[in-house]
Amino acid sequence: MVKIAFQGERGAFSEDAATKLFGENIDFLPCIQLRDVFRAVSEDKVRFGVVPLENSQAGSINETYDLLLTYPLHIFAEVILRVSHYLMALPGEKLDDIKTIYSHPQALAQCEGFLSKLKVEIVPSYDTAGSAKMIAEKGLGNCAAIASRRAAALYGLEILASEIETSVINYTRFVAISKEKAKRAEQNKTSLVFAAEHKPGSLYRILGIFATKNINLTKLESRPSRTKPWEYVFYADFEGHLDSEVCQEALKELQREATFIKILGSYPQAT
Repeated sequence: MVKIAFQGERGAFSEDAATKLFGENIDFLPCIQLRDVFRAVSEDKVRFGVVPLENSQAGSINETYDLLLTYPLHIFAEVILRVSHYLMALPGEKLDDIKTIYSHPQALAQCEGFLSKLKVEIVPSYDTAGSAKMIAEKGLGNCAAIASRRAAALYGLEILASEIETSVINYTRFVAISKEKAKRAEQNKTSLVFAAEHKPGSLYRILGIFATKNINLTKLESRPSRTKPWEYVFYADFEGHLDSEVCQEALKELQREATFIKILGSYPQAT
């Protein structure tokens, strides 16, 4: 049985992502913070960690990107999860009874359209599933949580409203992190982070390497450098495996142009 760490309580969306990647036969290690997931993998407490990387509505999870830069781990796999939010409460509660709703700030933001029609107090919490667990364990009447369908089943709560997210185009990309490197698949993706010289045209020349090699960049995003104020590192995803000849040629050219490179992983590309 594979052991996997994720941030949040049992029933979190990261658990859904883990089961989609590795199946139901999993031993889970819930963690309070994202950093704890990376630490658990680094210290061999688990074989894999599953962490959110970006949401189609809210954008990148910056903390995850920063941790990928910090820890010597590899992206082993990726999965794209359709995120549906459910309003849940203790058995017997009605929607009209609810006075307070708890959930993670991102979930609350993604359900703003639904919540704006209710006269309730909105209370941010550290975790969607954690909010459901709190209501169940403390027996909080007149309270509801926004979490996954899995969380409602785990904590014995009744669903008062289904799929309450404002946008139906609500997907989150999760990645599995590991000390292991993924095997080459039929369709692959490579993620890396690099820094360019603080000179005119440096980023242009780097991006030109991918263009001339006909390598498709699927993501490019800058983050502030933690070592120099007002300088930036760039996170990039591209189609292809680093072991391929064309990617090796591109990497050699990139090493001549970039001031820093870290390969985050080559792994099977999610559909």
